[in-house]
Amino acid sequence: MVIIEVSLLSGFVMTSRSRVLLENRTIVKKIEVKTNVVYIYLEKLNDESQTFILQLEQVIQVKNLKPASIKIYDYYQPGGLQISSYSGVGS
Repeated sequence: MVIIEVSLLSGFVMTSRSRVLLENRTIVKKIEVKTNVVYIYLEKLNDESQTFILQLEQVIQVKNLKPASIKIYDYYQPGGLQISSYSGVGS
């Protein structure tokens, strides 16, 4: 099992529509939404490219927004962690 851990930008939440779109993908096994983090559990990954789009909604205006992280790791071997960051939200 693979986990995609998305730290949300300060002042943002994931939209309910985004959650529904993710849950409808066959590769997605489960989604957990915590206060500032979204966990996307995948059955497995293969060599095929995958794109995941999370729609975020700004609920609090935050100045000097800092980048947030995206971590991808194997549930059973979290030591092989891949980390990326993002800092902006497209329209």
